[in-house]
Formats: sequence, structure tokens, C-alpha cells
Amino acid sequence: MVLDKGIAKKTAELLLQINAIKLEPENPFTWASGWKSPIYCDNRVMLSYPEIRNFVREEMAKQVENLYGKPDVIAGVATGAIGIGILVAEALGLPFIYVRPEPKSHGRQNQIEGYLEHGQNVVVIEDLISTGKSSLNAVKALKEQGAHVKGMVAIFTYGFPVATDNFEKEDVELHTLSDYDHLIEQASETHYIKESQLKTLLQWRIDPQQWK
Repeated sequence: MVLDKGIAKKTAELLLQINAIKLEPENPFTWASGWKSPIYCDNRVMLSYPEIRNFVREEMAKQVENLYGKPDVIAGVATGAIGIGILVAEALGLPFIYVRPEPKSHGRQNQIEGYLEHGQNVVVIEDLISTGKSSLNAVKALKEQGAHVKGMVAIFTYGFPVATDNFEKEDVELHTLSDYDHLIEQASETHYIKESQLKTLLQWRIDPQQWK
């Protein structure tokens, strides 16, 4: 859920500005899943732009505090949300941990890196939500270690129904700075995309798995 329309459009504008989000309906990308897509999102690019990363850091920190108060710990989902997670934790003066997709195969075989006490309140930071599976995998790992996961705050979501279903099924609250709808609205209003491209981008969201 997006909490603030103005922040959602501003976030979309900034991510487009630095090519963290690319819209190329005529030359679609191929995702790791094999899906063809007119959009590609890599929010890690933001870390190279101090003014933009500071904006995202402050807005995410505000959302965390407004929604949940101050949790005991901020957790980032590896690897994409480690950077922004650290920034949010620093802004709030909180400890930081991160969660790997799976336990290491050597050493202490940790999946969660950093210090986490049983029963601590945790807010998870994510950079991007597609189906939500990897994000919810991190939540599962935290809960298995005894954490109380209060919710998740992410930079951007494609807004796929499957992600909504997955989060509801696991009873995890998700809020994002921006989403696909606000991105397309911003791109259209600022003439970043043409009318013909807008139609393609809207069609893709209806059935991204089958879109060609």
C-alpha cells in the first residue's frame, strides 16, 4: 500500500531520472524468471546518488516510525536492500541485520547476519517487490529465529495480484514508497512515455507472465 501519492510520484520521478527504473516497451527486457517485460527496476543505482538516496532514506524512515513506532531492529533483505536498510537503520538510530536467501554453506551457516534477540520487534526493508516470494522468505527466516515481524517497507512494487495474495496469506503488512500505477501516471504526465507506449505498459500489467 502506498501511503502518500505525492511521495509516490516523486519517488517514481527520481528513479526514472537516474535510470534505476527503465521503461522500454519497444525493446522489452527478459527477467530471470523468463518473463518478457517493458520495465526493468534496479533500485541499487540510487545508492550512487547522495541526494536521491537521502530522500529515500528519510521517507522510508518516516514511514517506519509513523507505522510502527521504533522497532528494536531493522532488517534488510539481501542483497538488494542491504544498502538502503543500513541507511534507514542509521536514520532511526537502530541496530541493523540482513537476511540471506538461504543459510551459508560454510562457517556458522547463518541465514541472518547480525545480532537478533528472541522476541525483538523487527521491520523489514526491501528494495523491490515482484511476486513477494523472496521477501516473504526473509520474513519466515526471521520468525523462525523468534523475531516479531511488525511489517515491511519497500521502495517499489509492481503491484502484481500474486504478490498481494502472498502477503495476505502470510499475514505480513506491506507498504511501499511508490508502485507501478504511480510510476506510469508520473511517466505519462511528464511525457517520459508516449501515448502508444502507455497502452503497452498498461497491457503488460494485466498479464505479465503471458505478455510478449
